[in-house]
Amino acid sequence: LDFMRSFGFVAAGLIKYRGSHCSAVAGRLGTEMCKEPKTKLLRLYPPTSDGPTVPQETQTGDSEILSCTVKALKDGHIVAVPTDTIYGLACLAQNSEAVKKIYEVKERNGQKPLAICVGEILDIYKYCKVKVKEDLLRDLLPGPVTLVFERSEKLNTNLNPFTSLVGVRIPDHAFMRRLCQMCGEPLALTSANISSNTSTVEVHVTCAAFDKLNMAVFLLKEFQELWSKLAVVVDGGPIGDQTRQGSTVIDLSILGKYRVIRPG
Repeated sequence: LDFMRSFGFVAAGLIKYRGSHCSAVAGRLGTEMCKEPKTKLLRLYPPTSDGPTVPQETQTGDSEILSCTVKALKDGHIVAVPTDTIYGLACLAQNSEAVKKIYEVKERNGQKPLAICVGEILDIYKYCKVKVKEDLLRDLLPGPVTLVFERSEKLNTNLNPFTSLVGVRIPDHAFMRRLCQMCGEPLALTSANISSNTSTVEVHVTCAAFDKLNMAVFLLKEFQELWSKLAVVVDGGPIGDQTRQGSTVIDLSILGKYRVIRPG
């Protein structure tokens, strides 16, 4: 009886999720799925307990996943993506409506800034006024670090209009770097969770309900409450060591000084 109750509870939660193409058994999706208006689950590779075992760029079909995600971003939508630390929500930083939407989806305080994510070191100079040597940037990036600089005039004025500073990231994640390169502009990036909730490190979490004779295993979604508001969810498997810590944030906006705003 307890098993059946557990089964009914979990099954009911799964049934609520709309769109069978985003279920746990959905296969890799091709570019034709980009035409569908519902949330799309796109898998980079089969999730494993130890995270990715081969480079993302070598996986068959990843170019279609990149194309689909770029299209969603260019259309002004919000997407969920893996990084080198936790899962994130992303939109085009230069699109003011998309920036507004990402705050709404995350239920984020409008006075809390969003970081930007770029694909190359040279991109940082376009959107930030860098006061450190390029060698230092290359020592730190790509990696689990967000560097805070004074923003340049090229960055969307509606992104963090309450501050002259902006945090910039280059995740040590091949898919994310390539995504930024293909978009040709920075992404606004924040953690994939409702504000103040726990950060997320995988798209699917395995849960089991069992009694003495039977066991059922289910795949639940870590940030399921957000899925219906997203155009694309990119499943990159479990991330990192499961500590659920975001990047280390370092303020380098003042010449000759640094300040760790947040350890990661």
